[in-house]
Amino acid sequence: MYLDSTEGDNTSLYPARDQMTDNPFHLGEDHSKDPSMLTLASGILSDEQFDIVILFIIYISQLINNCAIIANSLCIAVFLKLGFSEPSNISLTALAVCDFTLAVLYTWGNLCFLLTYHNVSLPFHGANVTFLTGSAQWVFLSSTVAWITAFISFERCLCILVPLKERRLITPRGTFVSMLIIILLTFCPSFFIYIRYKFVWVFNPYLNVTILNTIPVHSEFAILFEKIYIVICGVIQPLLAFSIVLICTVLLVVQLRRISSWRMSFTPAKRQGVRPEEIPAASSSAAEAKINKKEERLVRMVVTIATIFIMSYIPTCIGLLCDVIFDGLNLFGVYSRLDVVSGYIISLGQPISGSVNILIYYKMASKFRSAFRGLVRLDREEQERHELE
Repeated sequence: MYLDSTEGDNTSLYPARDQMTDNPFHLGEDHSKDPSMLTLASGILSDEQFDIVILFIIYISQLINNCAIIANSLCIAVFLKLGFSEPSNISLTALAVCDFTLAVLYTWGNLCFLLTYHNVSLPFHGANVTFLTGSAQWVFLSSTVAWITAFISFERCLCILVPLKERRLITPRGTFVSMLIIILLTFCPSFFIYIRYKFVWVFNPYLNVTILNTIPVHSEFAILFEKIYIVICGVIQPLLAFSIVLICTVLLVVQLRRISSWRMSFTPAKRQGVRPEEIPAASSSAAEAKINKKEERLVRMVVTIATIFIMSYIPTCIGLLCDVIFDGLNLFGVYSRLDVVSGYIISLGQPISGSVNILIYYKMASKFRSAFRGLVRLDREEQERHELE
């Protein structure tokens, strides 16, 4: 999302061309390769209208990100209070930390764009530097969130399918190591982008200042490396994680329904004095018989989190596929404006998903609810009110 400027317009969202110093991080206005895009790019949305649309989306996204920052800060505080004796607390804490970081990176990008729009002098090129210090990391951290969600879903699948072995397979130490591996393989590759692009100090004669900017490295190795790692880390990894979450969620939903059906068939038999061992084996599996109420509530909570993640991540997957299929759908192609607007809209799913998780925890996890109420002193206030009455 690196915006260019029309000449003589200093109030546009786009940084002036003289600041770009032949840098490709901007929306080009040359649609000669596809004349039909003249209507889409210039006829439907003028520069002023495009600014209004982007500004509206930025302000809405920032409101959502503020909620995500507050919500995930509270989640982290509650999980720290609960401790990490349970593997699920470790994975959910990692998820909250990633959601919090995503919201902070998104806020950093929005802040730079708004400062640029309001003509605030910055010691760096807002849009371009944001790319290397926020946008690229945001994309890869979204993949980290996807893989952590996949791990949580897979963990609950093991709880349902092999309940007797789950505690030996999923331990606090193993979960902690798994979180580190996921972060290492999904988020850390974002820093490889510095092989393809680098920071430089450039002089701006119009402002008579030297500012920090970015330029691409044009070596064949850097270009090839960028293509390979973007396809692997930016497309294949998140789509694979999404598929795992989807499959595990379906399995959990199916298994929960089988457990509910088994319990419904068991209750009448129990009332009639029939011993559990006399119930036909076909009506229940060993896994169904062993799962308890507490584990079932946790599974339902994970299913809810995964379902919200799936709904919010579907547009991202579609966007990733479109970027690969359509050559012009990128920041430098003939569909640049469409890419920016759709990218902003699609990216709203992540902070929305991160904001509502705290509501799910509070509603479906009794320990989290109790710790949260103690953290914000709701229980103490209620106790004092009852004492006054």
